[in-house]
Amino acid sequence: MKPDDDMQVAIADPGDQARARVQLNRAPSDVLAIVAAVAGGALGYVGFFWLSAYGYYALVLPGGLAGVAAGLVAHRSPWIAFFVGAGGLALGVFTEFRAAPFVADDSFSYFLTHVSDLRPITQVMVLLGGVIAFWGPFRSRVRT
Repeated sequence: MKPDDDMQVAIADPGDQARARVQLNRAPSDVLAIVAAVAGGALGYVGFFWLSAYGYYALVLPGGLAGVAAGLVAHRSPWIAFFVGAGGLALGVFTEFRAAPFVADDSFSYFLTHVSDLRPITQVMVLLGGVIAFWGPFRSRVRT
């Protein structure tokens, strides 16, 4: 089946097609990227506790979903990736604090000063969530 001749579009450079798709389908918005990151982080926070009720330890979820959600939105500022990455790390640490505070002292300040005492798998998952939180918006940045 051959498409109609009036429906075909001639594009000289295939790279132009990819850039046009990004500009037409996803208008760059820094504010929308931050809003998406906050929504993704909140969903990841709730999702972590939902999965932990079933015995799964998905600490990468809060930061990871923040990065994935922010990565779905095109934006122009390179700083968005740094803000979302730092927020993903902070959200991962806060989520671990809410899930399993230290027995010796259950204050958040004590938890922050003893983050290095957490299990290695916990530290890796928080760090991985922060990396995903950075990489998601970093790869979707529209270069001007």
